[in-house]
Amino acid sequence: MSALSGTLYIISAPSGAGKTSLVHALLEACPGLTVSVSHTTRAQRAAEQDGVHYHFVDESRFVGMIDDGAFLEHAKVFGNRYGTAIGPVLDRLRQGIDVILEIDWQGARQVREAMPQAVSIFILPPSRIELEQRLRGRGQDSDAVIARRMCDAVSEMSHHAEYDYLVVNDDFREARSDLMSIIRARRLRAAAQQQHLADTLDELLS
Repeated sequence: MSALSGTLYIISAPSGAGKTSLVHALLEACPGLTVSVSHTTRAQRAAEQDGVHYHFVDESRFVGMIDDGAFLEHAKVFGNRYGTAIGPVLDRLRQGIDVILEIDWQGARQVREAMPQAVSIFILPPSRIELEQRLRGRGQDSDAVIARRMCDAVSEMSHHAEYDYLVVNDDFREARSDLMSIIRARRLRAAAQQQHLADTLDELLS
């Protein structure tokens, strides 16, 4: 793992906290940053593209990848399997590209065990009232589904102390700035800068 020059970021959040929008904003603002595309056994939706939103595979292929040790993390959620293939992640990190994993707390635990140097960030809503309003504002779910999502959100948020950073998404621009600050600070660490500034340091010290 010492040969990896990129940073692996784990970003988790309950549904409705705004994680996906914040990650998209990060990708636009931070060069050298990418999101890992997960594998899943769930059905592909009409607006989704294979290899862009997910790698869509069947149950036997997914189980085969588990048996081959191909996943950095994997979990079964609501009857569907989701997993992060380790090969593409390591390839990008070796190239000096920072990689984001958008995963839940269960996956985050698996990744931290395999790669303790990963940086983990948990995104919180400003309140439970605001979170429920955001879920209802989508206009997609019944009261029963929203109640279940709120219950799941509380369970997810109960694991916040396992993460390195907590970011509250109350004001979107401020939350984006907080996330960018974390990435910038990581990139300014001496160990990282010594690699990026090798020629400059050689010239300064010669």
